[in-house]
Amino acid sequence: MRYCPKCGHQVEMAIPQGDNRTRAVCPNCAHIDYDNPRLITGTIPLYQGKILLCRRNIEPQFGFWTLPAGFMENQETTSEGALRETLEESGSVAKCQQAFSMISIPRINQVHLFYIAELEKDDFHPTEESSEVALFDLKDIPWEELAFSSVTKTLECFIEDHKKGQYGFHEDVILFNSVPD
Repeated sequence: MRYCPKCGHQVEMAIPQGDNRTRAVCPNCAHIDYDNPRLITGTIPLYQGKILLCRRNIEPQFGFWTLPAGFMENQETTSEGALRETLEESGSVAKCQQAFSMISIPRINQVHLFYIAELEKDDFHPTEESSEVALFDLKDIPWEELAFSSVTKTLECFIEDHKKGQYGFHEDVILFNSVPD
């Protein structure tokens, strides 16, 4: 950010009084810009014991499989965002059962939150964001073709919990040494 969104004056990078991080601060009106992480919400959509995956028709990771997920919008809850993304990416109406995984990715300023969700029926189809949408048995998940490490971690935890017969809540962090998700 170069200019203050309140008054248009050029901002300075400084640590505001009482803070511990460098922020864009306006020397004219004292506005402080807090650039915080983005929340990605999505689902693990289930239908008759199978998981619905979407083949990405957009970047990043064009052509790879993923769980339906995307940026949460203002004025929606996390579950509303997850269900909206499921509908947008798969054409499916789902119902959230429980929050399942939360994965922080500090390097790209994101937090990914996935819910276990049930599809109301097996009504799904390709969309602008997904070139293909399909149900997979747990043993047939295309691991080598998954788009994001947060999706891989979430599915690994889901399968482990499925074997135990009960689903918990999983929190994790993904740290990168090279190219991020």
